[in-house]
Amino acid sequence: MIIGILLKIFIKKMKKQFYTIAEAADKTGISMSKIRFWEKEIPQLKPHRNEQQTRFYTIEDIELIKNIIFLQNNNLTLEGIREKLRSKNNFDDLSRKRQISDELNSIRDKLKGLLKLL
Repeated sequence: MIIGILLKIFIKKMKKQFYTIAEAADKTGISMSKIRFWEKEIPQLKPHRNEQQTRFYTIEDIELIKNIIFLQNNNLTLEGIREKLRSKNNFDDLSRKRQISDELNSIRDKLKGLLKLL
């Protein structure tokens, strides 16, 4: 019985390795149809598929989607996004820039909340 409880706790704490398209959309804040569109337009976005052709996204795929959103929010065209994502060095640099931007946006939101309290 204790082993069963410990196993359930362990499984809950393990990081998920694959996400459905609905989960990927939820994690990134965009629609499933937009993710499907980007799969056709961005060669690097290729989720795993099972025998039924169900899409399964890795955490790396989700990071890629977040980077695509970041580039799109910075007014890059699809061709510009494809070009930026071609190089591994660009991808790593882009991920760092996106994370810094996300942190700065979070700080800005918190500061706006504090201003409302004054």
